[in-house]
Amino acid sequence: QVQLVESGGGLAHTGGSLKLSCVTSGLHFGNYTIAWFRQAPGKEREGVSCIFSTDGSTYYADSVKGRFTVSTDNAKNTVYLQMNSLKPEDTAVYFCARSNLAMLGFTPTLDPREYKYWGQGTQVTVSS
Repeated sequence: QVQLVESGGGLAHTGGSLKLSCVTSGLHFGNYTIAWFRQAPGKEREGVSCIFSTDGSTYYADSVKGRFTVSTDNAKNTVYLQMNSLKPEDTAVYFCARSNLAMLGFTPTLDPREYKYWGQGTQVTVSS
């Protein structure tokens, strides 16, 4: 059974930090891109960051560059998103997702159509 389970969300103050985890099971991890997306109420789903599990290559949306860091623990099939210097506009439900296709190299994309498997999300709320 394919599962992606996010955790680590919660309430933070502006300037604070949270670390999200995405534990995957039942699917191949190597040679795939794992991404973090977020969706705020009334807004479209937005790509935040992605990582290529094979070599750790990363990509970030401009809105989080320099504040968020994505990483993996391949032995645990887990992806993390360290979020620092949080802002109220970071408030959203955060999802992790695994790409449709296995790749030989990193092709960064934050297009949700390129991702087949999704978690249920974890709420992040940043108060001003």
